[in-house]
Amino acid sequence: MGPRSDFLYAQPSFLEGVARILDIGNTLNQYNTSPTEDMADEAALRMDWIMVGNDIRNATTKVMAEEIHSHS
Repeated sequence: MGPRSDFLYAQPSFLEGVARILDIGNTLNQYNTSPTEDMADEAALRMDWIMVGNDIRNATTKVMAEEIHSHS
């Protein structure tokens, strides 16, 4: 899987999800952390722009492929 813009959020496994159902005290919550808020913001912003770039690249590739097929 490629880069993701939601890396600051925990990605629990199926078993962790099942365990959270029984976690009455909310003790299993965990989040990915960064040393400072600025570093977390910088990393999140960088990943967001990488994802925007990927979306633009994918859209451009799709449009170019459609243009090639329409002129064939």
